[in-house]
Amino acid sequence: MAPRGGRSVSTQVVRNRMKSVKNIQKITKAMKMVAASKLRSAQQRVENSRGLWQPFTALLGDTPRIDVKKNVIVAVTSDKGLCGSIHSASVNVSKALYKLISGSERETKYVILGEKGKVQMVSDSKDDIAMTITELQLQKTPINFTQISELADIILKNVEFDAIRIVFNKFRHVVIHWPTVATILSPEVVERESEAGGMLGDLDSYEIEGGETKSEVLQNLVEFQFACVLFKAMLENACSELGARMSAMDNSSRNAGKMLHRLTLTHNRTRQASITTELIEIISGASALTG
Repeated sequence: MAPRGGRSVSTQVVRNRMKSVKNIQKITKAMKMVAASKLRSAQQRVENSRGLWQPFTALLGDTPRIDVKKNVIVAVTSDKGLCGSIHSASVNVSKALYKLISGSERETKYVILGEKGKVQMVSDSKDDIAMTITELQLQKTPINFTQISELADIILKNVEFDAIRIVFNKFRHVVIHWPTVATILSPEVVERESEAGGMLGDLDSYEIEGGETKSEVLQNLVEFQFACVLFKAMLENACSELGARMSAMDNSSRNAGKMLHRLTLTHNRTRQASITTELIEIISGASALTG
């Protein structure tokens, strides 16, 4: 009776695992559908945001190669996981950028947006982290420009910079997102480069109205540029995250299906072996009685 009891337990274990895999597959399919339903509206918001930040690129430029003393790297991630390696991509690019622009006379600090980026970077870059901001999406409504403007204001009040480099994932396709760096220069660097006729061109060709000085206008422009580019980066990263989660959950559902198929074969073979053994025992017992 002991072997039969052992076979029964083995069959039950396989059956329980099949049930667990089925439940996981239901969850991954549901998460894929939720991500797919949100992706279209996120793509539309990304398209609508491009008219907001593109004029700043034309006016103030985007100069990633500029050499300045104080650099701030803003790594854009999120508080949610189960979306493949999208957060690791932002973290790895941020670390590579840090090594590239750091030097003996240059200071570089991190600003980390999102719990996932914080978890990955705090272990080996703790001393270089100026601030971390998590719980970015507490409400069910999508992030809007007002929220990002307040976030940008908090960052600008807590860091000193000559150049801020925002690292985010730019959405291209459901399975394609490109790690991207956007650069915002301080008003002093913008004015210096403009007067030198360097990377930015000549801002003196524009007339200033309203009685404000050039420095005041540049200060306002840079603050607004940072808010607009950060808003764009957050939207692009959120869209990329949804696409990556949709792809990851689809792969997980497929893998769960394959595992379920293998477990079904194992269950059937175990059950068939158990039935065969019981039939042999019955036939053997009947033969012994008749003999």
